Amino acid sequence: MKHGHKLLLFSCILLAVALRIGAEESGPYPRVSEEAFKARLPFFDHEPAIPLEGRIVRQWDRDDTLRQKFVFRGAQGFLVPGYVEFPKQTTKPCPLVMLLHGWSGTKENWWEDDNIISGGVMRKALLGAGYAVMALDAAAHGERGNEIDYQSVNSFDDPKAPGKRNFFTYAEIAIQTVKDYRRALDYLTQRDDIDAKRIGLVGYSMGGMDSFYLLSVEPRIKTAVACVPPLTSAGYGPASPIDYSWGVKGKSFLMLMGRQDEMGDPVRVEASYHEYIESPESKLIWYDQGHKLTDIYVPDALSWVKAHL
Repeated sequence: MKHGHKLLLFSCILLAVALRIGAEESGPYPRVSEEAFKARLPFFDHEPAIPLEGRIVRQWDRDDTLRQKFVFRGAQGFLVPGYVEFPKQTTKPCPLVMLLHGWSGTKENWWEDDNIISGGVMRKALLGAGYAVMALDAAAHGERGNEIDYQSVNSFDDPKAPGKRNFFTYAEIAIQTVKDYRRALDYLTQRDDIDAKRIGLVGYSMGGMDSFYLLSVEPRIKTAVACVPPLTSAGYGPASPIDYSWGVKGKSFLMLMGRQDEMGDPVRVEASYHEYIESPESKLIWYDQGHKLTDIYVPDALSWVKAHL
C-alpha cells in the first residue's frame, strides 16, 4: 500500500472514531435492556401483610388547612414519619399529591418557601387548588437519621473520626424510600378523606428520580412531575433513573429541567427524553436555570397536576 493510501485510510479511521464518539456524546444516555429492567422491579416489592401500625401523632388546625403528622411501620421495621395536609375548602375525599424531597433534604422542605426546591410555594399552590399533600422523610434523612446513627447522608471523610456504620448506598436509600411511600399509600388510602383513585406526585432532584421508580411499580400513581432529576450516574448502581425509563414510557409524566444544571448534559437529557420517554402522555419543559429552578417551575407543575389528576 502506498504511503498516501495509508494516510487516507488512517484519516478515515480517525474520522469514523470521532463521529462515533460525537454521536455517543450527543445521543441518549445508555440504559439496560427491558429484561434487565424487569428483573430489578422486585427490589421495590413491599409486603402489605406486615402491620402498618399507622397513627396520627400531632395535628395543626388552621383557618384554611388541617395538617397532621403521622407515623407507620416501614418495610424494614423502622417507624416512618410523614405529614399530610388537607385544604378545608374542598369536598372530601381529596385527591392526593405526594411530595418527594431531594438528597440531604427532609419532608420539612415542603413547608419552607425560600429553599432550593421552593417547597412551600409548591405545597401552598397545590392546597389552594384543592389537593391534599403528603410528604415523608426519605430513608436515612430528617427524623430518620437514627437509621445511620444520626450521621449526615453527605459523608465527610474525617481521618480522626471512627468508621461509619449503617451508611446505606444511594440505591439502598432509594429502594427503601419507594417501599415506604407505597406503604404510606396503603395507610392513607384506608382513610375516608383521601381519594385512592386520584393520586399523583411532585418530586425534586432525588425525589424526581424516585418518580421513575414509583411509576414503574406503583399503579395507584396516575401522574408524576419530576423536577431536575439526575438521569444517570455510576454511583446510582441499580437505581439509575434512566434504566427505569422503561416503566415511564406511556405514563402521565412531566419533566422540568434546567439547562444550566451541572448534574446533567442538556443535549443527552433531551435525546434520552425523545428516545425513551416521549409519548402523547408526557412533556419536557426547559428553564434557563441550574439545579435550583426557583419557583418558576411551580405554575407548570400545578397546571400539569390539574390537567391530569
